[in-house]
Amino acid sequence: MQQNRLFDDFARLMTDAAGAAQGVRREAETMVKAQIERMLRDMDVATREEVEVLRDLVASLRAQNDALAARVAALEAKPSEAKPSEAKPSEKPASAKARGAASGGTATA
Repeated sequence: MQQNRLFDDFARLMTDAAGAAQGVRREAETMVKAQIERMLRDMDVATREEVEVLRDLVASLRAQNDALAARVAALEAKPSEAKPSEAKPSEKPASAKARGAASGGTATA
């Protein structure tokens, strides 16, 4: 019976040691986690929510950019139809004074 009691005491001791080891492990994990969180806060790292908001914003802006690029390409592909009132400066009709001087006559304004 003495041997049985010895095994019981040893088993109880091992169980207590395992429980204590788990407690120490949990405490160490808690301390490490707190330290890591503090370091991340000090580093000003973006949170998951902030990253998701930015990802959605970038996707929206990319879609807008693609739509605008397609619109610009469509506008550039249209043949340029110059209206008579939109003549280039070098194509403006000469004034009466300039025409008269060019023809050698006198112009009256």
